[in-house]
Amino acid sequence: MTGHSHSPYLEDIPLDTALQRWWDALAEAGLHGLMPGEIVALDEAVGRVTAAPVWAAVSSPHYHASAMDGYAVHADATRGASEMRPRQLKVGTEAFYVDTGDPIPPHTNAVIMLEDVQLSGPSGAQQIEILAPVAPWQHIRPMGEDMVATELILPANHLLRAQDIGAAAGSGHGTLAVRQKPRVAILPTGTELVKPGAALHPGDIIEYNSLVLGAMVAEWGGAVTRLPMLSDDYEAIREAVLAAAEQHDLVIVNAGSSAGSEDFTARIVAEVGRLLVHGIAIRPGHPVIMGLLRLSDGPLSDETGDRWVPVIGLPGYPVSAAITCELLVKPTVARWLGRPPEERPAVEAILTRKVVSPDGEEEYLRVTVGKVGERLVATPLPGGSGVLMSLVRADGIVRIPRGVTGFEPGATVTVGLLKSPGLLARTIVAIGSHDLTLDLLADELGQRFPGTSLSSANVGSLGGLLALSRGEAHLAGSHLLDEATGEYNLSYIRRILPAVKVVVLGFVQREQGLFLPKGNPKGIRGIADLAREDVAFINRQRGAGTRVLLDYLLRQANIDSSAIQGYHRQEFTHLAVAAAVASGAADCGLGILGAARALDLDFIPIGEEQYDLIIPAGVYEGAALAPLLSIIRDPAFARRVIKLGGYGTPRIGQVLAELGDGPG
Repeated sequence: MTGHSHSPYLEDIPLDTALQRWWDALAEAGLHGLMPGEIVALDEAVGRVTAAPVWAAVSSPHYHASAMDGYAVHADATRGASEMRPRQLKVGTEAFYVDTGDPIPPHTNAVIMLEDVQLSGPSGAQQIEILAPVAPWQHIRPMGEDMVATELILPANHLLRAQDIGAAAGSGHGTLAVRQKPRVAILPTGTELVKPGAALHPGDIIEYNSLVLGAMVAEWGGAVTRLPMLSDDYEAIREAVLAAAEQHDLVIVNAGSSAGSEDFTARIVAEVGRLLVHGIAIRPGHPVIMGLLRLSDGPLSDETGDRWVPVIGLPGYPVSAAITCELLVKPTVARWLGRPPEERPAVEAILTRKVVSPDGEEEYLRVTVGKVGERLVATPLPGGSGVLMSLVRADGIVRIPRGVTGFEPGATVTVGLLKSPGLLARTIVAIGSHDLTLDLLADELGQRFPGTSLSSANVGSLGGLLALSRGEAHLAGSHLLDEATGEYNLSYIRRILPAVKVVVLGFVQREQGLFLPKGNPKGIRGIADLAREDVAFINRQRGAGTRVLLDYLLRQANIDSSAIQGYHRQEFTHLAVAAAVASGAADCGLGILGAARALDLDFIPIGEEQYDLIIPAGVYEGAALAPLLSIIRDPAFARRVIKLGGYGTPRIGQVLAELGDGPG
């Protein structure tokens, strides 16, 4: 095998092509075969993969065994017995007492259950009286009923389950030959990395990718070594990669796979081995590296005398790292273990909003999934390759093939599930305005009703009402102010949901105001200051109730939105706006007091608003929402809400209105 680089940098090849290069190179280097076997005790074997077929060493049972408590007899001795002509058999000579599992005495071939006989006669000369004949082998487990010696119990390359361990033991085995776990080293690199729990300074990044990747590889059957973090030093990384290759079957280098001046992985692989792939047309995860490291002679040397060890460089962004690990490392480990890669259960679902995807890349879209009526609905989650919470909150992944530029709302998509399909019917889908109390609801729901969950998608109040109009959600949080009447939500519901019967459920009163950095360094006093040239604002998305409120306040103050620096910069949640202000990315934002307190910001109150839950009548009256309603109406939940700060609950759980003429 030659050591030339297949491509100097960042190709844009399809995933299938990249994997084929990988498989071909592994085969050429003699690394495509199965892991060798090792012997382990039965209590250590569950979850491992058999390295050889398992044949029964003994039969089970290995003798004829009684299946009942009773008396063993010869069936011929019971012939002719009836209620009119009972038959008596002497205990000890014609009938023998046996417990379940006892061997059958010689010259018997049936067992009469204890409750079907009566004892008679003096002690020491007892008889049993039977009222019906028994058939040969009645209530007897014959030798080999379960397993027969020499029978195949488990094939090779079988993933061992709890019941398999029992079968192996029952057939006479105390140990099993299982495939060695592929040894996988994970090397995190980056000068900016710090350990979890360390004091943080600007520019520091908590290193948790190796935890995530290690847990994934261990789940797939690998033996993981998380190596110490390294700064961006070429020689140090090169030395660590080569040292790891000496002791492992696969080396994963995390970060350093793109084009930055300190991204060394591709250069190291090209210099000491063979760079197979640098860049795959997937999103997230484009800057992936796949290659082979050439070491000195060793037990796995090929015909040229070289020993090769596979290496994969994964991007540093958390979602990119996790998704590419699943796409590349998972099938590699599975192949070495002789197993097909485990596929996620898949369902068909209706997409709730438009999705735009790059034409030249295969995209992996994170979605929430729930059953609304008779349909499964999938709601895309916002977040780029660095937003790990998009994976935490996701119920599934939608693969968008190359050449497909996206989907329109209502399109049917295939979702690879990250949760059990059975839990989808117990998922309450909330689409609408963001509020911190929804997280409290989700927490209470999980604690009080295990297996039931609340899936929230933050698309703004108007987006939530539109989702209800399309039958894509169980409820929507809304706080839309009608400037003409001063009331919340009702006029919008009448306009957007005229044909849907809905219940307007009172939820919380919220205090809205301006978020400011601690100490208010710009001296901002109110809405009028947003038009100042030295003030950078961060807004909410169109359709959000907070955006509607802002526009109302601007009109009242006779301020043109074009005069506001940052009016078109938008975030999808109150916490995201607060984070932008706390981080210095903006000088000011509009949102709720609870979010300001969560991030320790100054706050200028502007006024209270009403945040209601809009629920189709059929959903409100159904069983699916009952757990959530019981929590909302529990005074203990209201007390939790009040503790957040900036909230009131005078009408929580009250039906404020019932609107609409159509079905709910």
